[in-house]
Amino acid sequence: QVQLVESGGGLVQPGGSLRLSCAASGSIFNIDDMGWYRQAPGKEREFVAVITRGGSTDCADSVKGRFTISRDNAKNTVYLQMNSLKLEDTAVYYCYVPLHGITYWGKGTLVTVSS
Repeated sequence: QVQLVESGGGLVQPGGSLRLSCAASGSIFNIDDMGWYRQAPGKEREFVAVITRGGSTDCADSVKGRFTISRDNAKNTVYLQMNSLKLEDTAVYYCYVPLHGITYWGKGTLVTVSS
């Protein structure tokens, strides 16, 4: 079992920044990928970004140049630095970890971009 706990969400104005964190605990040996999805109201969950244990990253076109994913392997924590936030970034952000054929999810943290 893997437990994921997100933090860092909140209310921010357009153009502002937030940093999300997700700490993994439990049976976390050999975790490779860690990443983020998000789900906006009335929409399906969508991929945001992923990072491998070695530091390779990928992200959705909609966030390229604005969001940066990073991780601290010693702390089993993944981060999502979100800059130049837009109204359409409003969503619940979920941390995920695929491990041994199972995808573990956090409970999510709400990010609201509003003026």
